[in-house]
Amino acid sequence: MSTTPIPPGWKGGFAQSNPAFAYPTPDLSSLEMKDNMDNIKLLTRQQGVKWPEFSWQTIPGDESSRCFQMFSPYISRLGYTDEGRVYSIICPQQGACSPTFGCMNVEVTVTGQRGWVDETTKTFYADMTVEGTIWFSPSSLQEEWVKKAWDIFNKFGLDFPTSKAKAIKVATHKFQDPNHPIFPVSQGETPRFKSPAFARHEDEAWNVGHIDVQIGDIKKTGHKIVDEFNELVMFAFNTASGNMLKQGNTLTWNVWFTQPALVDTDEWETHAKRWRDSIQADHGSPTGPGTQARYFDGTPFKAVDTLELEMKDTMKKEIHQLEKMEVNKIEGFLQKHFEDEL
Repeated sequence: MSTTPIPPGWKGGFAQSNPAFAYPTPDLSSLEMKDNMDNIKLLTRQQGVKWPEFSWQTIPGDESSRCFQMFSPYISRLGYTDEGRVYSIICPQQGACSPTFGCMNVEVTVTGQRGWVDETTKTFYADMTVEGTIWFSPSSLQEEWVKKAWDIFNKFGLDFPTSKAKAIKVATHKFQDPNHPIFPVSQGETPRFKSPAFARHEDEAWNVGHIDVQIGDIKKTGHKIVDEFNELVMFAFNTASGNMLKQGNTLTWNVWFTQPALVDTDEWETHAKRWRDSIQADHGSPTGPGTQARYFDGTPFKAVDTLELEMKDTMKKEIHQLEKMEVNKIEGFLQKHFEDEL
């Protein structure tokens, strides 16, 4: 770990203000869950996540299918006061591309957080609530079936996921506890699995923490046709991304921090707003690209890998079935609901 001195101004004390906050079983239930944008003016210190190392099983339940991918450097941050109270956690965003839909954006959007940091002991703990959000990037809107569906939805005044504001929402919850939407952000690397050398940064990072969050249901919009279409989009997204947001799958981040730094609240607000309003997958990331998803041995992940494995002992179909399957589902959906418009 890095031993670079921390900047002046650290006071500490918040982590010790309540005995319930302490490890090994921190309890932050006495603190209100705060929105990320509510208290930016109170932030004075931060730890940037230069290496947001993400991992998931591309075939849920099969550990040999686990992939590792670093998201855009510094996309995530932990913001807190001189005393160590956490008031803002910025989380990652990524893109995935489908043969039929083109590129789609995915973000794990923070809806609530609370926590503490102790720079003196290099420890921290936080609680979070998040939801997954999926929406089409500009290039996907030029794909034949997407454009056709978008035009029809517009004609009938139906919401179409063309922006983060209209994104498909996916619920999340604590690992193995679907009745508990609040989950921890804990000290150290995840104990659930071992990470390969290319996904570890112990010689460079100042500290490391981990997040394990499990995927729940797609949130209903209240409109049957929109909900049915959103199910199709999620099918396509999960095919393209290796089941990243498939219900029941668990997403894990080992977040490798740089040393504490001071906060410019105007810059923080701009950074948070940029990610809240969203960049698009087509345009890349303003903080630089992440890495390609890879298996433990370094082999690059491809969407067809998942399809081949899932079909190997049952369906015995060709890899081009991926695109055909998606097209057939979209075509069938449009025929079912909008036959007169085609």
